[in-house]
Amino acid sequence: MRKVRPALLKGFDQEFLPEDQLQFNALVELIRRNFERFGFLPIETPSAERTEVLTSKGGLEKEIYALTRLAAGPDEDEASKKGALRFDLTVPLARYVAMRERELAFPFRRYQIQRVWRGENPQIRRGRFREFYQCDIDVINRDTLSDLAEAEIPSVIYSVFQEMAIGEFRIRINNRKLLKGILQHLGVAESSSAAVLRALDKIDKEHESAILSELEREGLSPKAAGELYRIISSRRDTAETLRTLADLAFPNDMYAQGLDELRNLVNAVRQFGVPDQAFSVDLSVVRGLDYYTGTIYETTLSAHPDIGSICSGGRYDDLASYFTTTRLPGVGISIGLSRLFARLKEANLLRPIARTPAEVLVTTLDAQYLERYLAMAARLRAQDVNTEVYLERAKIGKQFEYANKKGFRIAVTAGPDEFGRGTVKVKDLARQSEGVVLAEELVDTVKRMLLHTKVD
Repeated sequence: MRKVRPALLKGFDQEFLPEDQLQFNALVELIRRNFERFGFLPIETPSAERTEVLTSKGGLEKEIYALTRLAAGPDEDEASKKGALRFDLTVPLARYVAMRERELAFPFRRYQIQRVWRGENPQIRRGRFREFYQCDIDVINRDTLSDLAEAEIPSVIYSVFQEMAIGEFRIRINNRKLLKGILQHLGVAESSSAAVLRALDKIDKEHESAILSELEREGLSPKAAGELYRIISSRRDTAETLRTLADLAFPNDMYAQGLDELRNLVNAVRQFGVPDQAFSVDLSVVRGLDYYTGTIYETTLSAHPDIGSICSGGRYDDLASYFTTTRLPGVGISIGLSRLFARLKEANLLRPIARTPAEVLVTTLDAQYLERYLAMAARLRAQDVNTEVYLERAKIGKQFEYANKKGFRIAVTAGPDEFGRGTVKVKDLARQSEGVVLAEELVDTVKRMLLHTKVD
């Protein structure tokens, strides 16, 4: 039989050892727990959508993976003709809400934690993959959406990353209306504003000269490009930024509306309990995507700016305009968890967790007592103690070696002598201490030992 070289595809190669997978899963559960704490409800959408749904906003074809079969017949099915893998969770959400509008309670508060696929250049060291997990929340309403929904989002972000305990972070906030008002004042044509904003979105990544050159290519004079760059790139605290914006007082409605929304947002975010040191108004937050229409967010780690944004999103006026005539404004954010996990692991910012979800290993000294070993494990599991039984034939030393390598906290041992006396041995693997207890006291003893080791 011909052997196949075991190898992974470039960009589809985020594959973990079990201990890393447990750590990744723990982050998923932490994020899920915090989303649900704020009343967001879970949904899942299919991995594949109709091509016309995914391309409804245009310009993304080169990043979308279409569906095909290796041995396609003459009668190709609908999925192969019309299907493609989703590249984000926002477009499927728009389709979902448009299809289920009559069944949903609005405001609709949803979270979604699923894989997406994107045909971009993978950069493993920067945590960029072609297959990755996104963790999204959105609040969507019919016709209008309260500004308080925009203010609540930072409190969710704050809750997630506080519990994640990965260091000091900053939720950076801006407003697209304010940015467009600045562009209007500087004479930037509406047709060029999206390209100018995409150029400004690179301020944290590229040198000033490169940004200025790009702005000038989009039609700005050198003077206007320089003034725009200075306004956007200057670093100030929130109060100083708001004063500066008030002093500029550019005379157009877009600027005035954006500044007013930004002021109100800052006050409301504080009311939601987010401390001033955890958020700031930052004019360099631009978000290159065109569909954001108001508040925008980016979250970064203060001590590790090189990691980039760990959570981003914003306000949009009409989520599903391509699918329905109902106006559905919303606000949401996304955590690119695969990228975040890779970068946090590289920076040694993740807390170690248990190496196995099972806490107790029941060792097997004599095959004739298998039924008793299984019964002990069943009693422990019935009391919510995760328990594994060692089923291979091996010496007790090898079984303890296995227990220590996998990170079990307690090992239970019994042979003919113990079963004859109605006792079992219970070993604390961390302290390397062992005691003998009556068989009927096994569950209480193990639970008490686990409680003490958790406290320690």
